[in-house]
Amino acid sequence: MSLPEEFVRIARHFRPLAGPGALGLVDDAAVFTPPPGRDMVVAADAMVAGVHFLHDDPPDLVARKLLRTNLSDLAAMGAVPLGYLLTLSVPRETPDAWFAAFAAGLALDQAEFGIALLGGDTTSTPGPVCLSLTILGTVQPGQALRRTGAGVGDGVWVTGTIGDGALGLLAARGEIDDAFLADRYRLPRPRVALGRVLHGIASAAMDVSDGLVQDLGHICRASGVAAAIEATLVPLSPAARRMERLALCLTGGDDYELLLAVPPALDARLKEVASAAGIAVTRIGAFLAGEARVTVLGQNGAVLPLERGGWSHFG
Repeated sequence: MSLPEEFVRIARHFRPLAGPGALGLVDDAAVFTPPPGRDMVVAADAMVAGVHFLHDDPPDLVARKLLRTNLSDLAAMGAVPLGYLLTLSVPRETPDAWFAAFAAGLALDQAEFGIALLGGDTTSTPGPVCLSLTILGTVQPGQALRRTGAGVGDGVWVTGTIGDGALGLLAARGEIDDAFLADRYRLPRPRVALGRVLHGIASAAMDVSDGLVQDLGHICRASGVAAAIEATLVPLSPAARRMERLALCLTGGDDYELLLAVPPALDARLKEVASAAGIAVTRIGAFLAGEARVTVLGQNGAVLPLERGGWSHFG
């Protein structure tokens, strides 16, 4: 009896990605034993063609972006990657070459980040490609980084550069001409190596996915503090600086950098571990007493007005 095409594709493209707990992808669920004495960290993200990536984006880069956005959530919690579950909903006419390229992209990042596929599901859809990934990681008990710990006087820090993702979407659409920015949109750099060593340094953390100002507001609300940042301190790549689109850089999202609250006494320690991980960190402001809101200061300390704080998933 011949196998249905769905199972042929699973065997051909995804079984080589499976870790030991996946049971060869022949059962309905994975079975694995977490490392002893570790807390589990679980996160999930979805991506839809035309919303989170372009319809004609290369499937290997789509796969890597899907995995990397989830790895960024683990990095923000200080977790070590363990495995992931994948759900694909694609039009019935999707060619086998698309699946081959998609799986090849996953294989590249599995090797880079030390993670394996545990299982998932495939379905057909009359609409655009819809992807969902659930990622599993572990931390030492009680050491997961949260949004709730920022204190008055802590510095606001970010990794890498801000704004490349939002500008990169414009580049990917052909609205601006910049290959560097387009690559930054299509292929985030999750800061896993740094996140796993931030316990005892960062008092609060999250990743910047929906816009720097909006995501900083999430930390403020969770921690019951205010924050003020200086726009001139926000690190921009040379490509982003040339575009002179500061407001978009501050609110556009898709950066997948870490946003941290760090007590001043630990600034030197943060710089030390970041340097060891090969990741730049920049202090851009401070957490303050007051109503949970974010103030952005421009030239000469004047408040910089922004039309919006960041990306909305429903509007």
